[in-house]
Amino acid sequence: MKALLKKNKLSVIIVLIYAVLMMVQRDMAFSALGNSTYYLIEMAQILPVIFMLTVAIDVLIPKEWIVKRLGKKSGIGGAALALAFGSLSAGPIYAAFPIAKTLHKKGASIGNVVVILSAWAVIKVPMLANEAKFLGPDFMAVRWILTVLFIFGIGLIMEKSRVKIEDDDTQVKQAVSVKQDYCIGCSACEKGMPEVFAMKEGKAYVIQPDMKMESLDEHEKKRLMNMASKCPPKAIEVNG
Repeated sequence: MKALLKKNKLSVIIVLIYAVLMMVQRDMAFSALGNSTYYLIEMAQILPVIFMLTVAIDVLIPKEWIVKRLGKKSGIGGAALALAFGSLSAGPIYAAFPIAKTLHKKGASIGNVVVILSAWAVIKVPMLANEAKFLGPDFMAVRWILTVLFIFGIGLIMEKSRVKIEDDDTQVKQAVSVKQDYCIGCSACEKGMPEVFAMKEGKAYVIQPDMKMESLDEHEKKRLMNMASKCPPKAIEVNG
């Protein structure tokens, strides 16, 4: 129970805040609950699309392509591509975070990730069109130029500061892991290497999550790498 509460402490804190509000400010609590429900429904409609997009990026776009065009050595061309990607995006800013993490995992630099997130937040094309309509094209153009300069500056500062994006704990600790969100339950890994993989509730998992690559011989390592490469949704990740 303690481990469960610790893992979900943010959710527990939110529930406690709602409980206190219900006791002292019932109207405010119902108003906040209504707003939360609205955003949860919105997220439920948007996040499945974002999930499919992140899977497509992870599976279909080669890492070499992202490293070359959005990596640390991509230069001004990479920053311009990141700016265009963020500007042409659709949806609220929270939808950008899983996409940004996937791109970074595939080789995009911190600076270009910052450019994507910043452009997504403040200079999306639909936003600029409405800005020009209501505030005038001159205002929109000057604001866009100044914003882009600041976005590039912030991206450069973040890149130089060597800030890191945290990985999932399972990916850091496990030599072999199965991305549960990607797994389609085909059971090919269980059939190919039953000593490593098994199925539970229609998903594959690693029987010994603390397994070390050093404990395997060269033949077993090759089999494991081959199994990962043949996984249809690329759900198997070998980190060792």
